[in-house]
Amino acid sequence: MRVISSSELRNNMKKYLDLAIQEKIVIQRGRNETFVLTKEEYLEPDEDLRRAICAKELLAGIETDIREAYRKKYSL
Repeated sequence: MRVISSSELRNNMKKYLDLAIQEKIVIQRGRNETFVLTKEEYLEPDEDLRRAICAKELLAGIETDIREAYRKKYSL
């Protein structure tokens, strides 16, 4: 990990973009602002992602389960 100033990044952009492939670059701007420059990595979808559902599907499933539980409780 390297810590550099924003002006150092501005003056040597190519150098730090190349370095960010291998290591994290921390950019300090002033006293209160800090940024991190890293290479973005793409993840391959795995089985968990293939089984994922959206919020709308989740809510529909929850509603179905609640209705089923209610029917069982009051049908006795």
